[in-house]
Amino acid sequence: MSLSRRRFLGSLASGALIARSAKAGTTQHFTGHPDRRGLLHDTTLCVGCRRCEAACNQVNRLAPPLPALDSPNALAQPRGITDNLYTVVNQYQPGRLAGQAIYRKHQCMHCNEPCCASVCFVKAFVKTPEGPILYDPELCVGCRYCVLACPYYALAYEYNDPLRPRVVRCTMCYPRIKQGLNPSCADACPTGAITYGRRDTLLQLAQERMHKFPGRYLPHIFGENEYGGTSWLTLAGVPFVQLGLPDEPSAAPLPDLVTGFLSLAPLVAALYPGLLAGVFAFTKRREIISQHELRSLQLALEKAERSGLAAPKEKVP
Repeated sequence: MSLSRRRFLGSLASGALIARSAKAGTTQHFTGHPDRRGLLHDTTLCVGCRRCEAACNQVNRLAPPLPALDSPNALAQPRGITDNLYTVVNQYQPGRLAGQAIYRKHQCMHCNEPCCASVCFVKAFVKTPEGPILYDPELCVGCRYCVLACPYYALAYEYNDPLRPRVVRCTMCYPRIKQGLNPSCADACPTGAITYGRRDTLLQLAQERMHKFPGRYLPHIFGENEYGGTSWLTLAGVPFVQLGLPDEPSAAPLPDLVTGFLSLAPLVAALYPGLLAGVFAFTKRREIISQHELRSLQLALEKAERSGLAAPKEKVP
């Protein structure tokens, strides 16, 4: 088995052409729509009951969240998004409020300019006019660049499904929104910590709360401008980094920050098979040549031994 240098370089060039078209699909920006919806999570009102988790799992036809809602110490350890939990509530105890637990709901933030859509070279993600980001599993190739790109760690992958694995995360209950209903988590919240509505209205509501209770809140709405803004907005009385959110995130849209780096991923994916094939071919060829040379040497030694030019091999008793 052999592979010429021309064929090897040709395979790399073909891969580069594929990667170039893939990269082109990652550079489009998805700006927010004027009337888009969103949710406001007021962490000063959240009591960590996790009824939003149960409502989310029920709407998405998932098993009840684990640990169970009534389980003692259920929030002792922080949890992340999984293929069976599209949203989780975690407990935090920032230093200046030691002993007083603070809770934050964690899920897809539905960015105004989503990085998951920007890095997806098959365009499996799209930002809707209503606000949620939709995902088409029929287009997905399972590369999981979106999972790596998300700065909020809000996407998961169905590794346990060998036939049709998907990328999963909060959909902001898009089917319910299309029916004129609220996202299930907003309806399930007993304290009013989650409010659903038009994003500009939610920003106004948050501003009013900060003005009315200046000692309760930091004068900042997380998600208003972070990474170009999100549909999920958060109010808090402590620094957001203490609640598991990014520390001092840029206001620049995520595609501007990471697409240049992550667009190399399709290039690597396209070149890797050809590179691997080339390395295998050259390695295999070297192995065959080595075997041929070893066999030639053995034949030469046997010939020399028969002609008496070489000492006979010692027999092992």
